Amino acid sequence: MRSIFRSLLLTIATAMLVVVVSCNQTPIVSNNSTQSPAATSSPGTASHDRSGKAKINVNTAILSELDKLEAKLGIPALSHRVQASRPYGSTEELVSKNVVTQEQFNQIQDMVTIEDVVLTGEAKDVDYMTKLGLMKGHLLVAKELLDQQKPDQAEPHIGHPVEEIYVDVEDQLNERNVKEFKTSLLSLQDLVKSKPQDAKVGTNFAASMQSVEQAIAALPAAERNSPEFALQVINGLLDAANSEYGAAIANGKIAAAIEYQDSRGFVNYADSLYEGISGSMAKENPEARQAIETSMNELIKAWPSASPPAQPIKTPAQVTALIKTIEQNAQNVINNSNASA
Repeated sequence: MRSIFRSLLLTIATAMLVVVVSCNQTPIVSNNSTQSPAATSSPGTASHDRSGKAKINVNTAILSELDKLEAKLGIPALSHRVQASRPYGSTEELVSKNVVTQEQFNQIQDMVTIEDVVLTGEAKDVDYMTKLGLMKGHLLVAKELLDQQKPDQAEPHIGHPVEEIYVDVEDQLNERNVKEFKTSLLSLQDLVKSKPQDAKVGTNFAASMQSVEQAIAALPAAERNSPEFALQVINGLLDAANSEYGAAIANGKIAAAIEYQDSRGFVNYADSLYEGISGSMAKENPEARQAIETSMNELIKAWPSASPPAQPIKTPAQVTALIKTIEQNAQNVINNSNASA
């Protein structure tokens, strides 16, 4: 589906703004136009919109994040157009560079920014695991397609982790002394392209998946297994899945199979994470657990298989509503935990 085009430099040095945000997230937002977007290790987001969600940095966001704009406006391939026109000195350049019209920009101006963000503490760990979770979601759906003897469909989902996400998590991998695995992902992608029936595909795939899991294991087990932490990661994965599903459907049909498959992988991994904390949720937050499980079980029905159905099982609005219910209940658990800490 995609390839990453990382722009190298922002053009004019102007000013630096540093904002520290409190609560359990501690992002430090800096608008340093001398810094290359490609050189940042940010998650591609900065500050928050009116709904409280992090804004999308149009200079650094990965395609999964830019797909939120694509889903909002219903413009096919908008994410690629945003990337191709980088760098932006201001968000208004989305209009002056003819990426979107003024009318379209008015609909997304509260969602976008050019401010970089540097996360610290738990927020940094959530961002790290969410990005690795997106990698794992891609690989999970790739494995399904390989098992169905559809290597041509599986190959993009092996490429996405290394083409779209690895660069954004690479600095954190180094900080956490995680062994480099970009080479393994690239080797697997090349093998699936050139020799999809080679017996090494299975071996290399297992090694790549294990590398992602080892990277996740760099986080403290107590943190990873905490319901409050896992729920933040789940919310991030479902947010990405929601955008991908919205981008997959046009005119009541699944027009983009890859986006459908992306969203399936993200939801399946989010569900597996939730299963890991379900026991703790039952003891400590039974009402939230019931609400989340009910919505999650209904949500998964939107993806009956790795191959898209002839007609969408659920509309994007139905998927959004279910994800919103999960996110609200998850946020209540997180807020209650913070209040009692």
